[in-house]
Amino acid sequence: MEALVTVGGEPGNLRVLMFTFAMGSLIAVVRTNGGIRGFVDWLENREWVTTGRRAQVLAWIVGLVIFIESNITILVAGSVSRPLFDRFRVAREKLAYIIDSTSAPICILIPFNAWGAYVLGLLGGLGVENPVGVFVASVPVNFYALAAVVLAGITATTGLNLGPMADAEERASEGELHWDHASAMADPDEIAPAPPDGIPHRALNMLLPVIVMVVMMPVAMFITGDGSLAEGSGTTSVFWAVLAGLAAAWMLALGQRILSVETLSDSSLKGASGLTGMALVLLLALTLGDVTQQMGTGEYVAGVVSGALPLYLLLPMAFLASGGIAFAMGSSWGTFAIMLPVVVPIAGSLSVSLPPFVAAALAGGVFGDHCSPISDTTIISSMASASDHIEHVRTQLPYALTAGSVAALGFGILGAVL
Repeated sequence: MEALVTVGGEPGNLRVLMFTFAMGSLIAVVRTNGGIRGFVDWLENREWVTTGRRAQVLAWIVGLVIFIESNITILVAGSVSRPLFDRFRVAREKLAYIIDSTSAPICILIPFNAWGAYVLGLLGGLGVENPVGVFVASVPVNFYALAAVVLAGITATTGLNLGPMADAEERASEGELHWDHASAMADPDEIAPAPPDGIPHRALNMLLPVIVMVVMMPVAMFITGDGSLAEGSGTTSVFWAVLAGLAAAWMLALGQRILSVETLSDSSLKGASGLTGMALVLLLALTLGDVTQQMGTGEYVAGVVSGALPLYLLLPMAFLASGGIAFAMGSSWGTFAIMLPVVVPIAGSLSVSLPPFVAAALAGGVFGDHCSPISDTTIISSMASASDHIEHVRTQLPYALTAGSVAALGFGILGAVL
């Protein structure tokens, strides 16, 4: 309980929690101001997507482009692509898999977004010198994230079906959205509800706030780092970025006179309250990480494994341990808060390069999160695609395990050459 008070009052952690609420507000506002519906209409009117394969590629590309935060990536990609998947008789489970595999895996590969800011904050709290440099160096060896994104791209472009996904695609080709025993995780109209009557559907109302966020992130890093991106505050920058995006969404709505201040306030508060559960999980995970650090768990584990395990097994073991924790918790961010205080001392005690160990912990967190039925990104992917949740988990698992096997092998090889 004392650690909870300490962690909750730490400025960097508080910014992460406030960012979570602000992101919920932003998602709600771009729904209410007609931005998401406008973007969907804009794509459909141009008829760029004329086949099921192009619909899959569109979902994959949207996941690559909107990398500021995983939940908004999933919601936008799902809202845009689901009508097209239904029209061309592509399984909603395939959509759920593609948007799930281009959310967290893409976000964890980019330092200047919400995920990067969170990891940089954790590394800075552990006393790591040059957290930005360590994070950037971990990206090329984050084997699970890279494998997941590439596999999703191959699936979208070739129609690759692994395991039960083939049955789902055959069912969808016959016009059946769900199995008889299954049902949609959420009503599609609840995922991206129609704006109030009379509100125009304008893609600009979604695109401009997202662009403002993306641009503001490096600008804020430059400002907080006194002219150096590498020295900037990740948590401060991402908080500024999402507030700038939210302000842009408000100004668009007020400038176009389509929403009142009262309506925008109500929408923002409802959106923020919708992410209360996620904020609580993050707070508890940060607290657990702090307690783990106070107890010296990382140093203890480092002392035990340094003489008991060969170096080439440490990286795959860190990857699998992180995956197991993420699967049980259903939270990548919570897993990072637990595993980074363990792997950083291990690398230090063995006098080996830190980035591979950071990559193993981050990759494992995303891997376990993908396999977990209680993960927030897995659940939101089911909601955004309007697919049955258990069917999403069941059809995604063969892809996740394939990418996970590639990652485990990659970490084993990397450990052997360190």
